[in-house]
Amino acid sequence: MEVLEVQNQEVFEAMSLYPFQETTVASILLELEENGSNFNLLYQLPTGGGKTVIFSEIARRYIEKWQKKVLILTHRIELSVQTSKQLSAIDVGNKVINSDVKKLNEEDDFPCYIAMVETLNNRLQENQNFINDVGLVIVDEAHYNSFRKIFQYYKEANILGVTATPLSSNKALPLNDNYNKLLVGECISSLIEKGYLSDAETYTYDVNLHGLKIGSNGDFTVSSSELVYGNYFMQEKLLFAYEEVAIGSKTLIFNSGIETSVRVEEMFQKRGYKIKHLDSTFSDKDRKDVLKWFKETPDAILTSVGILTTGFDEPTVETIIINRATRSLTLYHQMIGRGSRRLPNKSQFKLIDLGNNVRRFGYWQDYINWQDAFRFPDRFLESKLSEGDDIEFEVEYEFNRLHKDRVDTSVLEQFCIKESYFGCLDRNEKGKLAVDYSLDNHFEAISKSATDFYDALEILEMLQEHIEHRLKQYTKCISKSTPNYFKYLMETYNRQLRHKLRMALDDE
Repeated sequence: MEVLEVQNQEVFEAMSLYPFQETTVASILLELEENGSNFNLLYQLPTGGGKTVIFSEIARRYIEKWQKKVLILTHRIELSVQTSKQLSAIDVGNKVINSDVKKLNEEDDFPCYIAMVETLNNRLQENQNFINDVGLVIVDEAHYNSFRKIFQYYKEANILGVTATPLSSNKALPLNDNYNKLLVGECISSLIEKGYLSDAETYTYDVNLHGLKIGSNGDFTVSSSELVYGNYFMQEKLLFAYEEVAIGSKTLIFNSGIETSVRVEEMFQKRGYKIKHLDSTFSDKDRKDVLKWFKETPDAILTSVGILTTGFDEPTVETIIINRATRSLTLYHQMIGRGSRRLPNKSQFKLIDLGNNVRRFGYWQDYINWQDAFRFPDRFLESKLSEGDDIEFEVEYEFNRLHKDRVDTSVLEQFCIKESYFGCLDRNEKGKLAVDYSLDNHFEAISKSATDFYDALEILEMLQEHIEHRLKQYTKCISKSTPNYFKYLMETYNRQLRHKLRMALDDE
């Protein structure tokens, strides 16, 4: 990979700031000035709002005012190159730290550096002073947790995180752990109204998601999604939706798994449509070839898996098809944002939802209280995933390999608290008995696998997410899901289960 040292690139013209972007730059610099060092700021702006243009201008003015270096962190090489070009266009000397850059010499003394997080982390482990005199660290796509490992090396610098969705990719590591304040930019509806973004014309199709399973990351698993979306009926629904709404338009299709995407390509090809498949296993050359074809081909269709949600910008996209279900609000916005780029002849784009995602998260243009998401992420996500959505009934909890190594998960998979609850009602029993039956089921699985009481406690701790999943289903059944009641239910359940295990295993 070629080392990029760019100070001037005639092919990349400097983009002048829009009024709202100018206001944003001034506001962020004022925050940094007023709060001094050891202050970390998170900035939110929707996809398509020009985050790269904004933080590049911040870097330029910061270097000019404070006479310190700026370090910009990205998680993909495409974003590094894009940022480098923008900086060069506004006369900010910069260097990209890629895998070929092992050390920095005197001639490598630039005011600004752009680095992929893993590469820089390797260099800093070898030499903590790899880049000296950094006053500001800018983190692009700050919701990714991989950046946290870099922060320890720049404790005296300001950190500016930039993201469209200020929600951590790991709910156990919230962003408010590392950022002192959130600054919210223009909302989507405002950017549409002012002509900066295209508006989404949304089409939803009800789909049966029975069979989806939730993985340890909180989203639906690829394996269960492949089974649901790879079947003939879902493929037919996708084709019907395209032909009903989007035929003849340049279209991006987002899938959960590679097998599904390949089947989509095959089905559309049989109908004579111009379509190509793309996923993360493609070489750089093959990927560039596919994207070049997509850009230059009228009415082209690109079906993809997990590769075009960030670092991809093709303004001519006219239709987005979400051929998957997700429980990630960040991913939801990233996918839709690929169609929102504004052109003189493009004030709207079409959005086709085949995963009940609009029902789960609301319309893309809807107002979101990002301050609430930043301060209380657990509460925010819980409300988003619960409002008007029975998705918890349609999924099964998927046990990981660690679970299966420690406990007989087949015992747990045989029990369904929803079925137990309605069974109790059919027998004129109290619905609350379903919780007791669930507790007995957990007791059976744990006691059967544990060597002693202390081993049982370890297994119990490992199953906390599964217990939480079950009890959430129960609170949905009884329409009583206040945080206080759920907390009481969890504490009581665990206390009684521990007591039951102690009585059984201490006697052995």
